[in-house]
Amino acid sequence: MTKRSEILMYRIGYALFIALGFYQLLLQKDYTSAASSFGIGLIFDPFDRNQKWQKKPNWQKTILLGQLGIALVLFLYGIFWS
Repeated sequence: MTKRSEILMYRIGYALFIALGFYQLLLQKDYTSAASSFGIGLIFDPFDRNQKWQKKPNWQKTILLGQLGIALVLFLYGIFWS
């Protein structure tokens, strides 16, 4: 598998899980499933997977940590308040 096709595969996986998360959140109102989809989406890092965390630009870290925070908030909301 070439590097370009690997990057494309991970970006498609990431986009599909994020789209599934938004579907579960907005249309199904299933907060814990949406949290799971957003969390699983993080496995498919849409940026350079071979780049260590310390060397990632701050804007990439902000996006990934923000997504993790959203997943955590949705998970907690789904468990305790819905």
